[in-house]
Amino acid sequence: MSKIKSAFFCQSCGYEAPKWLGKCPSCSEWNTFVEEIVEKASKNVIAFSGETKNAKPQLIQSVQKQEEERTNLKDPELNRVLGGGLVPGSIILLGGDPGIGKSTLLLQLAISEPLKVLYVSGEESERQIKMRADRVGLTNDSCYLLTETNLQNIVLHANEIQPEIIIIDSIQTLFSTHIESSPGSISQVKECTAQLLRYAKQSNIPIFLIGHITKDGSLAGPKVLEHMVDVVLQFEGDRNHIYRLLRTIKNRFGSTNELGIYEMHGAGLRAVENPSEILITNTDKDLSGIAIASTIEGLRPLLVEVQALVSSAAYGTPQRSSTGFDAKRLNMLLAVLEKRCGFKLGSKDVFLNIAGGIKVDDPAIDLAVAMAVLSSNADLPIPKTIAFAGEIGLSGEIRPVNRIEQRISEAEKLGYKQIIVSKYSKGIDLKKVNIQVSLCGKIEEVVKTIFA
Repeated sequence: MSKIKSAFFCQSCGYEAPKWLGKCPSCSEWNTFVEEIVEKASKNVIAFSGETKNAKPQLIQSVQKQEEERTNLKDPELNRVLGGGLVPGSIILLGGDPGIGKSTLLLQLAISEPLKVLYVSGEESERQIKMRADRVGLTNDSCYLLTETNLQNIVLHANEIQPEIIIIDSIQTLFSTHIESSPGSISQVKECTAQLLRYAKQSNIPIFLIGHITKDGSLAGPKVLEHMVDVVLQFEGDRNHIYRLLRTIKNRFGSTNELGIYEMHGAGLRAVENPSEILITNTDKDLSGIAIASTIEGLRPLLVEVQALVSSAAYGTPQRSSTGFDAKRLNMLLAVLEKRCGFKLGSKDVFLNIAGGIKVDDPAIDLAVAMAVLSSNADLPIPKTIAFAGEIGLSGEIRPVNRIEQRISEAEKLGYKQIIVSKYSKGIDLKKVNIQVSLCGKIEEVVKTIFA
């Protein structure tokens, strides 16, 4: 009888140790090691479709370059985030909070594409999945459902069906008979992902994996999974809001700065093609403390609404609160306004919010943040037809931002009459735009232009 082999794994990063450790030497987390039973894989390894080949070293000049033919999906937001389509043989990991809509997003993909899809669920029955599919209101005659958690059986069914896309919901529910640890453990997740990766590369079938997240918001077993898969997507949003954001954390086939926006309805998720219209509040009255910023997420220009509230500190110590914007950068902008422009904000409470529940780290919204704060402080509304795009330096200068022409074009498309940018911006052809472009070099000039 062979001796049972066990090892200790960090549940945060997947680090393996022969004995229990209080502090993980890899991620420095405390009390995360759990003992798991590990058994070496038997010689009767699962048979994957596709031919195995012996790798041989070859010169890089002799390698023939071949363009990957991507599959264009009907979902334009998912297409954009993936970098222009679905690459054959790729592994895509989708993570997000419970109930945020991960399963709904991939189920809509499965039943809306005119492709043969195998949807594997280890969490729901066929009837439950059918109920969600009926609620979405889409049909696909080539969508197969499979409720199975044994990875070997899943691969056998995939070899019989030969699907064009495989969806696994979720990777934490699968288990491999080669390892005796429980499903969801680090060793099982690592082994199942490795086998699916090998199967995807050999069969040239793209596979979507849904991954659970930990309490701190990161993917369960993050370092194990993120290093192995080709694409890591994060589906985020507040369940109290109807908007969902799909971000790219890792992408071997495209940019990691892309952003997809969805709107959650009772009938499923709807792709938002023009997010600027939903991120800006339509009000009948002019309100103080509101400024419109022109920002860029990936390749997409967006107009976002910056809301600020400035009031006298009630308890002596002023508060600084920011939602969707870096709080340290807000403190820096307040210091610039007090030092360079003479506005006494040191004794005021300042609250900042980016409308729509999104997070923006583009420095081009600095000018809109400063103007929203000054508008609330003086209780003077900014005209609705003005947008801002500029970074503020420590000396109070308006610094130029990248891709300024796209920002101006987006503001013009949405009907804005004026946009204020840095006078040091290059590449602006004022003859091609039908919007008034105001060029300013100092924050004082912008204040005089808006509140003259």
